[in-house]
Amino acid sequence: MIKPVKTLFAPLSLLFLAGVFLASGGVYAQEEEEDTTKTKQAQAVSKKVYDRIQKAQERVDEKDYNGALKILDDLKNGDLSDYEMQNVLNYMGFVYYNMDNIRQAIQVYEQMLKIETLEPQIRKQTMYTLAQLATMQEDYNKALRLLDQWFVLETNPPPEAYILYAQNLYQVNRFADMVRPIETAISEAKRREKPVKEDWYVLLNFAYFQQENYTKVRDIQKILLVNWPKKRYWFSLAGAYTELGEDKNLIAAYDAAYTQNMLEKENEFVTMAQLYMQAEVPYKAAKLLEEKMNEGVVQKSAKNYRLLSQAWQLSMEDEKAIPALQAAARMETDGELFVRLGNAYLNLGEYAKCEEAVRSGLEKGGLKSPDNAQISLGMCLYNQREYQNSIRAFREAGKSNRSKRVASQWITVIESDIERNEQIRLAEAAAQKRTREIEERRRRADRI
Repeated sequence: MIKPVKTLFAPLSLLFLAGVFLASGGVYAQEEEEDTTKTKQAQAVSKKVYDRIQKAQERVDEKDYNGALKILDDLKNGDLSDYEMQNVLNYMGFVYYNMDNIRQAIQVYEQMLKIETLEPQIRKQTMYTLAQLATMQEDYNKALRLLDQWFVLETNPPPEAYILYAQNLYQVNRFADMVRPIETAISEAKRREKPVKEDWYVLLNFAYFQQENYTKVRDIQKILLVNWPKKRYWFSLAGAYTELGEDKNLIAAYDAAYTQNMLEKENEFVTMAQLYMQAEVPYKAAKLLEEKMNEGVVQKSAKNYRLLSQAWQLSMEDEKAIPALQAAARMETDGELFVRLGNAYLNLGEYAKCEEAVRSGLEKGGLKSPDNAQISLGMCLYNQREYQNSIRAFREAGKSNRSKRVASQWITVIESDIERNEQIRLAEAAAQKRTREIEERRRRADRI
């Protein structure tokens, strides 16, 4: 199963205009310029207000935030034009933000939005800043509402805005809705020839994973691996291949991670060995397990010894499987592995050891197929020419309907061998008798 990587929010970069003042016109209007039009007055700051804000800025530079707030609060409660008020509120919000007082910063910026003459560009920027602050306050639904309004006003949103929107959707579990803004962000970044960030693809991957769209997950993991090759992306890709039933690609992905020395934990190496066996390369599985068990990375447990012995046996390396089977058999509570050990000895032609191992398995008990164990025992005894004991083992096996036919065939073979051996014995005895009779006649003839 794929494990999604939790995406952290990218650091918020709040939108404050450079300098103190929000408008691009003159810094302040001379108080004596009485002939200035109302429009210009609305876009200018009086020298008195300008000087006070500059004093507040000096306090901020000295990190005297409370001193700055006192100056700004006094200004705010005075007689200000709308333009002056928006400058004062903007700077107050900035100060509160620097004090980590996000709640108060939000209140100030919300007051700013209530100014009817607020310029459209400033309104957009303030709204976006509020969305960021709401996100920081974990008020995700509020952030989404603000961003919805902001997208209506903004004709050319940057990629980061779509990602911010998707991050808030993530927090309210609207995973399916995340796809469109993230893909829009990626498309917009490419159009602007800006870099697409790794976290964007990780977030998109999570959205598709939640919808169980493993084809998309697979494709995204490939992009991540090409641009940001990491261990977790290989595993996620392997997980996608698992879900899609692409077994060959699954093994290739895991093997690539192994080749790049990205596997570290016991379960990772054991999984790699199991995949090698699935791919019908058990020798690789055996070598990997043996190496990592000797290094202490993979535990020398009955389960792992069992897997190692199976890998060696599938590799037709029964002799190498013996130590693993011996170790595992001693650890297990049932006799299954003693029977397998006996079969390994049978394949190697070590019939006495075969008999001993299978009998140990039968004695230990807990066998899933005791009839099969009796068949193995019968074969071990047969090869030692212990025919009667072998027949008894096969008769015991034949008590199971599953093994009745095989056991009967073996008994027939053994009885035929016994009969043939008896005939051979009788023939040899008769031949020996004739030989003795001939020799006796020769001796008699010699005496005459």
